[in-house]
Amino acid sequence: MRFGAAILGVAGPRLTPEEAALFAETQPFGFILFDRNLEAPEQIRALCDALRDSVGREAPILIDQEGGRVQRLRPPLARTWQPPLDEAARFGETAPEAMRLRYRIIAQELRALGIDTNCVPTLDIARPDTHPVLRNRCLGESLSQVVTLGRAVVEGTALGGVLPVMKHMPGHGLGTLDSHLDLPRVTAPREALEETDFAAFRALADLPLGMSAHLVFEAIDPRPATVSEVMIGLIRDRIGFTGLLMTDDISMQALSGTVPERGVAALQAGCDAVLHCNGDLGEMTALMARVGEMTPAAQARAEAALARRPQPDPVDIASLSAEFEALLTRAAHDRRR
Repeated sequence: MRFGAAILGVAGPRLTPEEAALFAETQPFGFILFDRNLEAPEQIRALCDALRDSVGREAPILIDQEGGRVQRLRPPLARTWQPPLDEAARFGETAPEAMRLRYRIIAQELRALGIDTNCVPTLDIARPDTHPVLRNRCLGESLSQVVTLGRAVVEGTALGGVLPVMKHMPGHGLGTLDSHLDLPRVTAPREALEETDFAAFRALADLPLGMSAHLVFEAIDPRPATVSEVMIGLIRDRIGFTGLLMTDDISMQALSGTVPERGVAALQAGCDAVLHCNGDLGEMTALMARVGEMTPAAQARAEAALARRPQPDPVDIASLSAEFEALLTRAAHDRRR
């Protein structure tokens, strides 16, 4: 069965007959959940089951559970987490161990609800002028910190049986505009980008899933990376990423044209799947009519990614939580010394 070249959202907490019919016909690769879809544990599990039933397979179900502002599940559905940049700062030298524990716990919370893919880690390198909508979602302000903590996030996520999605390729940290609303432009020379922003993704290029960035690197190509075959070629050839590349949300206003036009442009540039998040049935119907099925190469990457879906290791979450809190106490003690 060839997958549809998209990952789609749904409008509410329950799958409608119209949505189910569209998904059965177009076979999107996977689905993504947002606050509007999340009411109670039983309801979330039932929604995940219904989504998978609609396509007749164990489709991946994604979520953004980073912590801080971008945390779709909140109490009582899941515990509250600090923004990643703030969390890393308060743990200091023990940050790698803390982040591994944190995302192991998050993965356990997701798997218990039927969700098997988390859009983490954010490998963008934070700068003083990184737009506030992104800055504290980053893991650090240096390449070494981002790579070290990114790998810890991946390890914790995988131990909990959840696939990670690294973002935003090939690096959004120099963006000073919010790409949900505007098109950021980066003026840094290519040589500098290769040594910093691009290098963060090169260090984790072995991951099975990645997400593109909606911003322009003026020294390389005048088009946004998501719809630039030059930038997608760079992601493949220079960064060395061989996994499935999905777009960031195709509805974001950094991109021009209609939603179907954006989707087609992204696939023509070399992305494997179009991410559409708002759950608008009309937009999804129009998008799927244009994007169709994955290419054979994209299908192979999708199947390879799904083959790497890990099984969770048995664990006592209470013990992990206690270990996390002990690290926090130790870090606070170290700061007072």
